Amino acid sequence: RSLHILEEKFKGNDRFLIRSLDVTSEIERMHLIAEIEQRWQGVNILIKNAGISYRSVIEHMTEHDELRQVATNYLGPAGLIRLVLPYMRELGRGKIINVSSVSGMLAMPTMASYSASKYALEGFSEALWYETRPLGINVTLVQPGFVHSNSFRNVHFTPESRPEISSQGPYSDYYANMGPFIEKLMGLSRTTPEKVAKIILKVIRTEHPPLWIPATLDAKVFYYLRRLLPRRLFLPILFAALPGARHWAETYTRRRKT
Repeated sequence: RSLHILEEKFKGNDRFLIRSLDVTSEIERMHLIAEIEQRWQGVNILIKNAGISYRSVIEHMTEHDELRQVATNYLGPAGLIRLVLPYMRELGRGKIINVSSVSGMLAMPTMASYSASKYALEGFSEALWYETRPLGINVTLVQPGFVHSNSFRNVHFTPESRPEISSQGPYSDYYANMGPFIEKLMGLSRTTPEKVAKIILKVIRTEHPPLWIPATLDAKVFYYLRRLLPRRLFLPILFAALPGARHWAETYTRRRKT
């Protein structure tokens, strides 16, 4: 949808191309890499930033939507990486930069499938780091948390998680609280998309960048909390921090009182 904006701002030439790509399409991935190989031999820097996010509790996800989520955030990018690795390996250098998320460090309610796809990307990238290190190829995960933008408006919904449906039922409190909570945190964030772009540019210019780069303050905080807090305390503390969590599903739950 924003391709025309890029085409207005940047004019293509022998050194610069703008192409659309459905990252979930194997045919489109192969055609794009083949065109690049024909023009410039291959790709030596790959930045993976494609992604979508579903706002839905697990019970409201469908198999179709689960597959779409993981195909966009993990399977498609993994297929693209496999296509560029042979050239990087022959060249003896290269950079693969995967834009992950704080959701790849910890999961949140109503975002389970998004977190699952980011956890998959994180695990994939960690294994890839070992496999490509002897070949001179760098792998980096840039991990933004809450970024000051309107991206929260671009979430996807399943048939049962649509606002006009999910406002009623056992999970209504989850949706009613989590949407505004995420919007508020993004509004308070001092990290802009431009700042994340500058971090990626710095990774490109760094000879041996690290695997993990938390890109926002909250990502750095969660990075260390996960490692310093005992596991038995970590989740209860985070649950208590969620808005109104103590009262979620009060009128529906049949949980045994203790």
